Amino acid sequence: MDLSLDYLPRLPRRKDFRIGCAGAGFIMRDCHLVAYRQAGFNPVAIASRDPARARAVAEQHSIPRCHATLADLLADESVEVLDVAVPPDAQPGVIREAVRHAGHIKGILAQKPLAMSFREAKECIDLCAGAGIVLAVNQNMRYDQSVRALKDVLRKGWLGEPVLGTIEMRAIPHWMPWSEGLPSLSTFIMSIHHLDTFRYWFGTPDRVLASTRPDPRTRFPHDDGINLYILEYDNGCRASSWDDVWTGPAREGSESDIAIRWRVEGTDGLARGTIGWPSYPAKTPSTLDFTTKKQPGYWLSPRWKEVWFPDAFVGTMAQLLCALEDGTEPEISGRDNLETIALCEAVRAAGQEHRVTTVREFLRS
Repeated sequence: MDLSLDYLPRLPRRKDFRIGCAGAGFIMRDCHLVAYRQAGFNPVAIASRDPARARAVAEQHSIPRCHATLADLLADESVEVLDVAVPPDAQPGVIREAVRHAGHIKGILAQKPLAMSFREAKECIDLCAGAGIVLAVNQNMRYDQSVRALKDVLRKGWLGEPVLGTIEMRAIPHWMPWSEGLPSLSTFIMSIHHLDTFRYWFGTPDRVLASTRPDPRTRFPHDDGINLYILEYDNGCRASSWDDVWTGPAREGSESDIAIRWRVEGTDGLARGTIGWPSYPAKTPSTLDFTTKKQPGYWLSPRWKEVWFPDAFVGTMAQLLCALEDGTEPEISGRDNLETIALCEAVRAAGQEHRVTTVREFLRS
């Protein structure tokens, strides 16, 4: 039994695609650009709403051109691939403007969430399709090493048919200032990671049950803080996550118990793991341990040195570059990601309206 696992992204043959970076905040500065330099990718230009910040990031990462405005970046004819890292409510506007430059922009890597509603996300997808631009979405948890390794375990059939998958998140996000005015907090900013991961592992669910309440620590008005949800599949599989952004008064004087743990049970095996992200900036690799009837009597514990932040961001750009050079759909295409957005809508409606929802009803909308 070959126990090697496919947990790293496939890299493009051509690494010199000219990348223009829209945004210069934490996720671009400390994740995207660190990963791109590590992989040998080629960022050539950057712009931000804050020109001084863009200049600082350009200098830090040796990006040759810093544009005064996003409009100037989009008009830069040397840019082949646009990497968008702006607040989610601003992202559709950037994409609407980018499609006007389809003569030189061939691909767009959009941040997750693609948009704050299914309607706007579909508009972005249709605009890119009409312009001949390949659209991919930066659902970066799919490239967390334990998440990707578990997908390979499932693909190889070592767990048999999936029965139950769970994610238990006890972690405190750093909500960015732009999150304060959004119509959704945890669902579209945090839970979207886990919802997309469940889709990656098991496919799109058929029904959704959910409950939500505000987070006591987050002072600005919001509805969805702590999210609990169950995903039902007609084939019998169930998936559930507790997205607990409170975790108890860990910042207010008590001891903390912060971690993200996941578990998948199948008819032929069991896998469990952890996500290292809560330790950032400490580089803590995620983990996977699994046992299978095909190798009875053992827990198998592959390990790696890579971490989610920033190493997984190699994969999200690589899948777009591979699609461009192969003429194929990206692994996380805009069209595929539309079902993740619809699933977020279904979770939000289930929690707010206290009813069972389906993804199909939001896809139809």
